[in-house]
Amino acid sequence: MFHDQAIPRCNRKAFEIVLANENSNIVLEANNYKEGHSLKSIAVFNNKGGVGKTTLLCNLAADLSISAGKNVLVVDCDPQCNTTQLVMGEEFSNEFYWGAHNEDATTIADLLQPIQDGDANILHDFKPISRERNRFGIDLITGHPSLSFLEDKLSQSWGEVSAGELGGYRKTNWPRMLSKNFLKPYDIVLFDVGPSLGALNRSVLLGCDYFITPMGTDIFSILGLRNISKWLTDAIDTYEHGTAQCAKKNPGGFEKYSIPQTPSIRSGFVGYTLNQYLTKSKAGERIATDRYEEILKKVPAEINDLCHNFGRPGLSNDQTKLGDVPHLYSLIPLAQTRAAPIFSLASKDGIVGSQYKMVENYRKIVGKISERFLENIQSAGNSPVGEPGGAI
Repeated sequence: MFHDQAIPRCNRKAFEIVLANENSNIVLEANNYKEGHSLKSIAVFNNKGGVGKTTLLCNLAADLSISAGKNVLVVDCDPQCNTTQLVMGEEFSNEFYWGAHNEDATTIADLLQPIQDGDANILHDFKPISRERNRFGIDLITGHPSLSFLEDKLSQSWGEVSAGELGGYRKTNWPRMLSKNFLKPYDIVLFDVGPSLGALNRSVLLGCDYFITPMGTDIFSILGLRNISKWLTDAIDTYEHGTAQCAKKNPGGFEKYSIPQTPSIRSGFVGYTLNQYLTKSKAGERIATDRYEEILKKVPAEINDLCHNFGRPGLSNDQTKLGDVPHLYSLIPLAQTRAAPIFSLASKDGIVGSQYKMVENYRKIVGKISERFLENIQSAGNSPVGEPGGAI
């Protein structure tokens, strides 16, 4: 559908973004703002690396923008910066991080520098890389390797949360500050995080509305799900335990800074994918190879645990399965080289022979994942504007 065409800027927008003056402040002009519109923030996370997380996130973001007409921002919170490199390409990334590129875009390290400096705010004036600069049709806040240094500061802030200090809650909820206060033109903000169970990822998960989990068909992905469940349960319990003390110390503080006393992520699990398994033919149907079959049988029980602890009311376990993603062989390195969504690869990118069918198949797969993802984050009822579950 888009294989041999330049990606058009989607014109179904609730806002016009104007980058104004030399300070690059984002000025928002509310044109035809839809009643009931609310931004959704989603973390894409698994404690197991190598499960196709970055590939899924970037291609899902591209499909949401190009096919579904959503305003999408991606925030690269992984110090390895794989999302930034995939979206913008290796040449741009090399020049950008060495300072050879004349680029004034805000990195995630810039955005969180005030917290690193001891403040409870994030950078107010920021400039993402525009969707016109990449083939994914998304705006991007680039990652930065120095983000690793923020772990200590956020760990200190977590101690403040345990003690019921408002400043700790404000710092921990920096993604909510970003999403709710400064990014009104966006429909969806996707956060890419690394596989660690550290303070940075904890703040991202607690500050988001929802999370999805890409999985590989291996035992360590199963164990990763168990780790997520325990880690996130402990984090939510600690967060909620300190709220009464914080509210007593700082009457009206939660309301003043739009901080929830119960994190949205408590009922925020909205889906998973199964990635990178090989198949064989049996009775005319494609099935997983024998060595994966036992692992696949274990997945429903683990997903049931996630749904029990963090599932959205009214969302069944079956609905949380967004899709299966087969092994894509040479398409992934080719997409990385071309800095392009897999479903947009064409002859000009080096696609030949049977790869055309693989590209088309992936386009259908990611399109279905996108549809199910949107269905799962839609309202099951009439949620207030700006709260999880509202229309987008």
